[in-house]
Amino acid sequence: MAVAGNGVLGLSIALELVRRSPGLQMVVAGPASRPGAATVAAGAMLNCFAEVTDSTGHHPASRAKFALARAALDAWPHWLEGLHEETGLGPALVAPGTFVVLGARSTPTATRSFDAVHAALKEHGEPHHEVAAEDIPGLRPVPNERPVRALYLEREGAVDARAVLQALENTGRRLGVTFLDSQASQLLGTKGAVSGMLLADGTELSAGAVVVAAGAASQPLLDQLVPHQTPPLLHGTGFAVQTVRHIAPGFDSVIRTPTRSGACGMHLVPLGGGVEYIGATNIVLFDPPPGPRIGVTQSLLRFATDQFDTRLGMSAIQRWHYGSRPVSLDRFPLLGPTSTPGLFVATGTYRDGFHSSPVIARHLADLILTPGTTPELLTAFAPERPLIETMTVEASIDLFVSDAVETATEYGLRLPYFLDTDPIRVQARNEAIQALERLDRPLALTPEILAAIRDASSEHIQRLRGHLIWRVCGSR
Repeated sequence: MAVAGNGVLGLSIALELVRRSPGLQMVVAGPASRPGAATVAAGAMLNCFAEVTDSTGHHPASRAKFALARAALDAWPHWLEGLHEETGLGPALVAPGTFVVLGARSTPTATRSFDAVHAALKEHGEPHHEVAAEDIPGLRPVPNERPVRALYLEREGAVDARAVLQALENTGRRLGVTFLDSQASQLLGTKGAVSGMLLADGTELSAGAVVVAAGAASQPLLDQLVPHQTPPLLHGTGFAVQTVRHIAPGFDSVIRTPTRSGACGMHLVPLGGGVEYIGATNIVLFDPPPGPRIGVTQSLLRFATDQFDTRLGMSAIQRWHYGSRPVSLDRFPLLGPTSTPGLFVATGTYRDGFHSSPVIARHLADLILTPGTTPELLTAFAPERPLIETMTVEASIDLFVSDAVETATEYGLRLPYFLDTDPIRVQARNEAIQALERLDRPLALTPEILAAIRDASSEHIQRLRGHLIWRVCGSR
């Protein structure tokens, strides 16, 4: 058995398999340094309800994604306990509890997301309570960013992603998993089934089953055995900064905003000893740039200082975190078996891979060890499936337009009383329409995906068009 990819999903799946099948020969291949990996850069928030938006319940696939995240929220305490018991070490919740704050200058999208979070908490009986801004330890924003509402989510929080990776590796080695410091470069197949993989260093591995869990780097591998069968993967590039406090007290729980227009929520994760993780950004691209952009870096630091704590301006930067999240064209994960016998996929999880990893690992192990049964939680996310469109094309254009206006507002746009945002709306609408015209077919895509298509090279667009044409015509 082989796993291509040594991020949190690859390690978790390998561990779940060897736990349940002692003696199973398991190999995990991936560069030890994990360049550009999403897990290494993650803030590792265990957030389910805090990620809810006003569209979470509008489509069966969105509801299934929420159900997966909710199952993971229940699973994490036992998962961490198991890592601790097996190694004597293992990470703990470094920041129990999550504050979700709605600032005074929040946009309509953020406000709707906050209301949706609150409604979901009440609907599902999730432990929480409303709090006043002055009761949030460490909070000291600039006056005009002071929260007008805030929620405390008792069961959500964060772990140290780097510590979790180390614990997974330590436990895996103890149970006999072999780790190879090389990237999978080719999937091998004989008689229509997967037979192993070839590594970049020339090592050839034989395996009766292979799990492709290489994050954003999974696409080239899938193209070898199941070309055009899965929704294309893009790079959801994210950037964060790790700092150490100079002026106390700092935060002792996760603090974040609701999901905002075109982005994940702004968040700060305390890692202990005055160390804080501040994130994050979200730009979807066909090819990731070599590092974070200056403008994005500047905005991240300004937003954190203004919205959470002005004293962050005196904190020292310890390191930058930068990685690519695997995001499919329709933003839903690719989880389960393919039409090629023995080939399984676990990628496309976007911002939810770390949080959902214990449950994804359990269900992938079910599929591998008991073929022919697909867990209900994964049914919507079969790797070889039509693109999931959760809205109409016109609605997706309208959403792109409103996101453009709100993003401009978040970045400081101010207009005199005798002007409105019509010029921005007209430009954004034209950009959305032109992006869709590049594909030669109407698709209802989210704003960040449309932006990636707008900015993509001609070569990328040509490949994407070819993929879409094949999915419409070639599979008949």
